[in-house]
Amino acid sequence: MSKPVAIVTGAGTGIGQATAMMFADRGYDVIAVDLNEEALHWTSARGITSVIGDVSEESTSERMVATALEKFGRLDTAVLNAGIAKRTEWAAPDVMDTFDQIMSVNVRSVVAGIRHAAPVMAARGGGSIVATASTSGLGGDPIRFAYNASKAAVINVCRAAALDWGHVGVRVNAMGPGPTMTPILQGGRITPEHLEEFRRNIPLQRLGRPEEQAEVIYFLGSPASSYVTGAVFMCDGGVTANAGVFPPISVPLSEVQH
Repeated sequence: MSKPVAIVTGAGTGIGQATAMMFADRGYDVIAVDLNEEALHWTSARGITSVIGDVSEESTSERMVATALEKFGRLDTAVLNAGIAKRTEWAAPDVMDTFDQIMSVNVRSVVAGIRHAAPVMAARGGGSIVATASTSGLGGDPIRFAYNASKAAVINVCRAAALDWGHVGVRVNAMGPGPTMTPILQGGRITPEHLEEFRRNIPLQRLGRPEEQAEVIYFLGSPASSYVTGAVFMCDGGVTANAGVFPPISVPLSEVQH
């Protein structure tokens, strides 16, 4: 009997890398997709197939699904994780270009991924699609309206797709990470002071680890969640439990147990 097959986009670093490794370690044949060829240098040592491509282009979704069929003859799980985050200031001269780029990478890629993966899964009796959303899809963040819009769109694309594909056994869910120690969070203008501010605002008093996010994605992508579709699972240390009027109870960093 052949092993189940999973595709993971944005697999070069962070949550995507942790997810690809987890599926491979738990018995899946994995196809790791990323724009950066160098970021996938680790895949061959883990027996993981790599596909280099820009997920904002539909041809990449078509190619990654075709690779699954050509190499393994099946597709069971598609983790549509690739995404970018940039500040968007309303008065910036290039703000509309930035908005278009974020929506293309974060939303268009999910639509294309579902469009190509779901029919293949349906032909075999079903499968699971998981898209990475964010706590930022449930509320607003300052100077990041494009990212907020994109992740809110991911959530509702997943809900709508769950309705469209459920009758043929294809489940579609969204997973919403909170602040997690990944390159996308640590890069750009995020300073150690910002990270400490994040920590104080998280009820669990620490940032998440990519492996913790991968565990939730694995659950949603595996048969363990066979009756779950159209759901949004938050893995955020309790951030979205807070109404926002009062900060969570916080302790000094020196008292936090890692």
